[in-house]
Amino acid sequence: MENNSSILIGLQSRFGEDTFTQQSTMDDMLTLWLPCDKLKEVLQFLKTGIQQPYRMLYDLTAIDERTHQKRNGSPSSTFTLVYHLLSFERNSFIRLKVALSDEFPKAPSIASLWENANWYEREIYDMFGIKFDGHPHLSRILMPRTWVGHPLRKEHPSRATEMGPFLLSDEKLDLEQAALQFKPEEWGLERQSEDSDFMFLNIGPQHPGTHGVLRIILQLDGEDIVDAIPDIGFHHRGAEKMGERQTWHTYIPYTDRVDYLGGVMNNLAYLLAVEKMAGIEVPERVKVIRVMLCELFRIASHLVWYGTFAQDLGQLSPVFYMFSDREKIFNIIEGICGGRMHPNWFRIGGVAQDLPKGWEKLVQDFLDYFPKRLREYDSMVMKNSLFKARTVGIGIFTLDEAIEWGVTGPGLRACGMEWDFRKKQPYSGYEMFDFDIPTAANGDCYDRAVVRVEEMRQSLRIIEQCLKNMPEGPYKADHPLTTPPVKKNTMHDIETLITHFLGVSWGPVIPAGEAMSCIEATKGANGYYLTSDGNTSPYRVRIRTPSFPHMQMLPYISRGYTVADMLSILGAMDYVLADIDR
Repeated sequence: MENNSSILIGLQSRFGEDTFTQQSTMDDMLTLWLPCDKLKEVLQFLKTGIQQPYRMLYDLTAIDERTHQKRNGSPSSTFTLVYHLLSFERNSFIRLKVALSDEFPKAPSIASLWENANWYEREIYDMFGIKFDGHPHLSRILMPRTWVGHPLRKEHPSRATEMGPFLLSDEKLDLEQAALQFKPEEWGLERQSEDSDFMFLNIGPQHPGTHGVLRIILQLDGEDIVDAIPDIGFHHRGAEKMGERQTWHTYIPYTDRVDYLGGVMNNLAYLLAVEKMAGIEVPERVKVIRVMLCELFRIASHLVWYGTFAQDLGQLSPVFYMFSDREKIFNIIEGICGGRMHPNWFRIGGVAQDLPKGWEKLVQDFLDYFPKRLREYDSMVMKNSLFKARTVGIGIFTLDEAIEWGVTGPGLRACGMEWDFRKKQPYSGYEMFDFDIPTAANGDCYDRAVVRVEEMRQSLRIIEQCLKNMPEGPYKADHPLTTPPVKKNTMHDIETLITHFLGVSWGPVIPAGEAMSCIEATKGANGYYLTSDGNTSPYRVRIRTPSFPHMQMLPYISRGYTVADMLSILGAMDYVLADIDR
């Protein structure tokens, strides 16, 4: 809080006390409203004009405020822009808000301040219809170019049943096909140089090297990449829109499908924000159970990356061995949760049920088995001369570039920065665990692999500590807003019975307010920024995923390399399309 007051005083002395209106939030993050015409100047000051600056644009989103009832004294607006900035030196976030008043408002673009603002502003334009003056290429990014309307506006339907039947006439088919054609001039790309014609090559959206439905248009001079344009949105399912029509409880299974390799880790990022707003403190046993399952899923996700990365670079055997090992993790998950890839097992205030009898042997057997396998994979993959030739010195970016583009997770640590939210801003009891943060120095594809492989060993250390130090106690908080609520009290009096009935049928009513969570997910920093109107459903669900800014950086780190190198760069990135598109 002292950090908050010092930065607020510094801002007020520079821009005037009347410039900022402070808002209290459930996550205690410094939250300031400011006028639109001061936005760019203030952001520039926070990024470069102060000691311990806020160098990373962590997230940028908007809220349609037109049906928002409980604004808690916030300035009136039709739409609100929300900027989250991160200072590594201060180890803190700041939230800046801008109130917009028109039906289709405008705001100044900050794409010249932060490289990664480009896609965030395009997403806001696509989803809300807010325009950004000075943006270099303001166009749809997730929805098809022919889409009518802006999906995260409140008037836009959230279900297919609210829309008319889909008809694909010949005219519409021709229009859709034409919209898919790539026109280099729209992106400022030349068709030829002084001595050669450039070739434009589509990689994807159906290509094994893109790890899902991703389209990349390459501008090539022979084999060399001149430029690249990622085309995303093929996997967009409206995960944030779904949050507005599900209850706080029934939205949990939808989070499983965002980073669909991260399993319960998606639940945790969401639930930490919900529990902040509800004022729920979970028992120690819940914290340790959650940590253990998250680390098992971290290993499972990294095994998918490890095997497919090796396969992308020409090795066929590792992916079969590693997927077999992943099945051993899924056997543990299934034994505890009943599900495998998407167990949907965490709950508001706890977990679905207590650990079953025999869970210790399942976990211990894996801890005994897996370290030897990791050593085998070191020999098979990491020490392989062909693997090294395809990854060492490829796709390099510096620490400053990583921060500028919003890179988090192993990509940031591969540049030498020892930053991990489990250590820096511990959650779910991670401060109780002894583990190291792996780093590397060169910021290339090989170093990103080195970091992830070592992370699996650190996850084993954490899981072993969970096994040996699992606390006794309840698996759910004794709080009226836990879901499903604790049932043992329902026969004591009619009030608790009614509370239980409403909690099961409606789901909990989360108090009006807002909060953001941030966890160290498998691919980087994952956060949920939730807004409640004091209802059974969220008013706004914002999912900040790591893969979205990572993919935006692809053209920058691919130029000058070859098409074959592109597959190394994509594989080392470790992204998931649902994590990009949501």
